[in-house]
Amino acid sequence: MRILGVDFFKGTVEEAVEMSRDGGLVVAPSGPGLANDLTNSEAYRLSLSESKIVLPDSGLLCLWLKIFGQKSIMRISGLKYLKFFLDSTDLQGVSFWVMPDASQAVANISWLEKEYKFSIEAKSVYHAPIYSPKVFLEDHDLLAKIESGNYKYIFIQLGGGVQERLGLYLLKNLRNAPIIICTGAALAFLSGQQIRIPKWADKYYLGWFLRCLSSPSMYLPRYFGAFRLFWLLFRYGKESHPLS
Repeated sequence: MRILGVDFFKGTVEEAVEMSRDGGLVVAPSGPGLANDLTNSEAYRLSLSESKIVLPDSGLLCLWLKIFGQKSIMRISGLKYLKFFLDSTDLQGVSFWVMPDASQAVANISWLEKEYKFSIEAKSVYHAPIYSPKVFLEDHDLLAKIESGNYKYIFIQLGGGVQERLGLYLLKNLRNAPIIICTGAALAFLSGQQIRIPKWADKYYLGWFLRCLSSPSMYLPRYFGAFRLFWLLFRYGKESHPLS
């Protein structure tokens, strides 16, 4: 389903996971990303257009479609997709993980190994640097580390607006054709590094609300800005917003 010039996946989480198994970029753009990065970053916009699957993660987007759109869409959050993917995939020796820092990497990897009974070697984990905002990204060190192994699954656990652009860089430059999965904080929700999102909260679009309660100063400004998405949807509908 095309919205704001982006082709969002329409189907079930099971279908999304199955479709992604042949390789390609999977992204789950947030409301703030659609409200802001989509309108002022060519690199972000291209990353969504080049993705094999764009998950309808934004509760604001799905709510608007349900109320005002001619057709609704089933919300598939990055959290729901990642959980289903982990539950249904053997990752032993074939996964590579891009983490925001060393402390989160330790906690996330420990949780994965305990929960899913597989091991992740140190060489299969990368602590990402601080990337420049908005622009097209390059990271030759990351590319070399991935190319040195035989990885089928690349998981990028960085913030929205960054992970999609990094995923695009890997998509364009890796010689093999892995699945590149950008689900942001989803793994941190599962491991307890961020506030846990219960299934009922994820189902009823309230994950953002719980995050705001957990850290108002960090998340309230971000999600308040996401309400600009309503105006963009009314103004442009299926069409792309001109880049600022």
